[in-house]
Amino acid sequence: MYVLMDGFDLGVGILFPFAPDEEARDVMMNSVAPVWDGNETWLVLGGTGLLAAFPLVYTIFLPALYIGVFLLVAGLIFRGVAFEFRFKARSSRYLWNWAFAGGSTVASFAQGAVVGAYIQGFDTANGVYVGGAFDWLTPFTVLTGFGMLAGYALLGSTWLIMKTEGELQAWAYRLTLPLLAAVLAVFGVISIWTPFVDDLVRDRWFNNLTVIWVLPVLTLLCAFQIYRSVRNRFEGMPFVATMGLFITTYLGLIVSRWPYVVPPDYTLWQASSAYESQLFLLLGLLFVIPIVLVYTAWTYWVFRGKVRAGEGYH
Repeated sequence: MYVLMDGFDLGVGILFPFAPDEEARDVMMNSVAPVWDGNETWLVLGGTGLLAAFPLVYTIFLPALYIGVFLLVAGLIFRGVAFEFRFKARSSRYLWNWAFAGGSTVASFAQGAVVGAYIQGFDTANGVYVGGAFDWLTPFTVLTGFGMLAGYALLGSTWLIMKTEGELQAWAYRLTLPLLAAVLAVFGVISIWTPFVDDLVRDRWFNNLTVIWVLPVLTLLCAFQIYRSVRNRFEGMPFVATMGLFITTYLGLIVSRWPYVVPPDYTLWQASSAYESQLFLLLGLLFVIPIVLVYTAWTYWVFRGKVRAGEGYH
């Protein structure tokens, strides 16, 4: 949920420096301003839920990824402040433009690198991380970081197609197919590289041929739908198909690693908290998640439609 919903507004930030003009940047920021902080609710909910439900994951991931997580949080702080200050600034507006774009880019790259580090696995002993502070930063994680940048930028451009009009929409149309090509290129390289990073993934995909191969096929179908929708100048379908692209890709990540939540050593059950703790958490989530879904849907409904110059949240 976090990747899908915060991904497109991070993508808008990544595209921010390349916008046609300052008025276009106003529209871009206004298109996500009503929803960006609500989108990040899923990051908070996931982080706190992870601590309660799978404390071993927290115990290992944070020491292993301190620097990456710090960059993620710092990037989100910079862009969050820029949302409020940019429209009030005059002579310093360009600084807030860079804060918004830089924060979005750094946060997105850090998220992609963290995913790459998860695919690589962690050096552990007796439930404790024993690797170095920079073990997470490798050529493979740099590639996954750039892949996330391209993917979020694609979400951002398709969001702008849906939410804007005129020259800004035409600019977003022009960006979408090159971004799609970049995403598919990185997706292809990572798919070839990953089996060499981990034996479990290689065995899962190549020695036990199963229906999981339907996931790459669905990913390519989503990519074709994006291409077709852009060529036919559809407005909503490119965004929906891009979300489908992310869903199928992440399902592929899950089936590649299942049931290891701290690869290569600890499974879902080994990392879980006590039954009573998980039951307590479940009861709380059964109450909280429907509320979050309702107010999120209501927000998107209230701010539906096109965003135009001179109008919007600010």
